[in-house]
Amino acid sequence: MNFDKTAAYFDLSGKVVLVTGGSRGLGLAMCRGFADAGATVVVSSRKQDACDAAAAAIAGETGQPCVGIACHVGDWDACDALVEAVYERYGRIDVLVNNAGMSPLYPSLTSVTRELWDKVSAVNLAGPFRLSAVVGERMAAGEGGSIINVSSIAAVSPTPHEVPYGTAKAGLNNLTESIARAYAPKVRCNCIMPGPFATDIARAWTPEVVAAFESMVPLGRVGEPQEVVGAALFLASDAGSYTNGAILKIDGGAAYN
Repeated sequence: MNFDKTAAYFDLSGKVVLVTGGSRGLGLAMCRGFADAGATVVVSSRKQDACDAAAAAIAGETGQPCVGIACHVGDWDACDALVEAVYERYGRIDVLVNNAGMSPLYPSLTSVTRELWDKVSAVNLAGPFRLSAVVGERMAAGEGGSIINVSSIAAVSPTPHEVPYGTAKAGLNNLTESIARAYAPKVRCNCIMPGPFATDIARAWTPEVVAAFESMVPLGRVGEPQEVVGAALFLASDAGSYTNGAILKIDGGAAYN
């Protein structure tokens, strides 16, 4: 096997990758994967100290440049400021990963307030729209690039327990296909649609919740964070150069849609 030739398909050397929600969970795993592939990574999340800690750890592990820049993606002014900060520092964004998300618990549908609905929609859908529009326009005017949205199987297998979240993620799937057409041919936009993963949120899962997930997933287990990295590298790199507008389900077979 020609390892060098195979690795070249996924090489991100010289690329600048911006990942929202990058300080933990799937976002952090993707940041590490991008750095391992040679990219300069910008880790963004709401808290600057979390961004700095993640960036320092990634730089120490991989030897690649990595910086943290805080941003609340539900705030469009903050989104614009984030993009400006990255361009001011590096002069480009080659890959944008809209990974930030939130799904607050609620006791009943009637208890969902307008404030909660708006907050979930802002982070999971409105923010990715703004970042995709601003970054996509610059990519299209420059050397092109790749936008990766991170959705959820809640978008296609909805439950009463995550209605605002699932609705927003369904919108994100639609946004993916819209952006894929809006900024082509120089910009590709695709979506990773994960199922249950053993990220930091899994610490709150009861044994009953774990058993339920295991029973619904044909592979019989939840995913590990590093299992999203291959898909992210494929969509970010030349390996996925003819993939545009795709929704890639990574859920062990849990969702039928």
